[in-house]
Amino acid sequence: MTASPAYLTLHRSGELAVRARMAAGRLSSCDLCPRRCRVDRTTHAGTCRIGRWARVASFAPHFGEEAPLTGRHGSGTIFFSGCNLRCQFCQNHTISQSSDAPEVDAGELAAMMLHVQELGCHNINLVSPSHVVAQILEAVRLAAPQGLRVPLVYNSGGYDCLEALHLLDGVIDIYMPDMKYSDARVGLAYSHAADYPAVNRGAVKEMHRQVGDLVLDQEGLAVRGLLVRHLVLPNNLAGTPQIARFLAHSISRTTYLNLMDQYRPDYHAGQHADISRPLTREEYAQARSTAEAAGLTRFA
Repeated sequence: MTASPAYLTLHRSGELAVRARMAAGRLSSCDLCPRRCRVDRTTHAGTCRIGRWARVASFAPHFGEEAPLTGRHGSGTIFFSGCNLRCQFCQNHTISQSSDAPEVDAGELAAMMLHVQELGCHNINLVSPSHVVAQILEAVRLAAPQGLRVPLVYNSGGYDCLEALHLLDGVIDIYMPDMKYSDARVGLAYSHAADYPAVNRGAVKEMHRQVGDLVLDQEGLAVRGLLVRHLVLPNNLAGTPQIARFLAHSISRTTYLNLMDQYRPDYHAGQHADISRPLTREEYAQARSTAEAAGLTRFA
């Protein structure tokens, strides 16, 4: 199965340009993520540490993503600096908790997208995009008429507001959010976001409404749909049983889930007793059993 990327339809109708202008207009009192910091990001950095232009730490083919994204030629990852979360165990903290990467304007970001496509990548994988939705829309508006034709992957921490997701409706082909926690107290303790579970569930519902279950082509490559990542934490702090039940009962039993076992106590995790050790094999096995018992059937 093959399909044209969603954003090409909006480009041809002129709606993509409208969305880009709308999103850019909101930067002057930014409410494009759940923090709603209301900072004028045209002149100052927001809570995410990023101002008017995105900062990109790297862009290149990546072969460590899920198989439906990586394929033979890799996923075209663009790693954005900054983040709207403050995860105490972040394994990508040198990028996510920094604003040292170079600023890139819309034209430069569009050129990066086109470059990784030219290298043969199967998709454009936007890593940590929640705080740069406006900048992404501006870049896609420029890249589409220059020949961008591969699916867009929105690879987020799952802390996304509905207003931003509505602007992305018909633009993003594949949503790949984290579902980090099911308990507000855990979200506050480890990501400084007590509203994470509620915001995250609303976001995942909206993402699924837009793109549905993950669809693969004849070569096993993702062309459209939802792919959820859930990192199992020590001491069941992530609330895996609750998240699995939510996905099975409120989203779809055929939600494609990557139940990840690679937790390690990175960044500030050593300062928190409950997450200061690696995950055990027994803890992961129990998490997998609970996900299967909830009725989920598609796992990475």
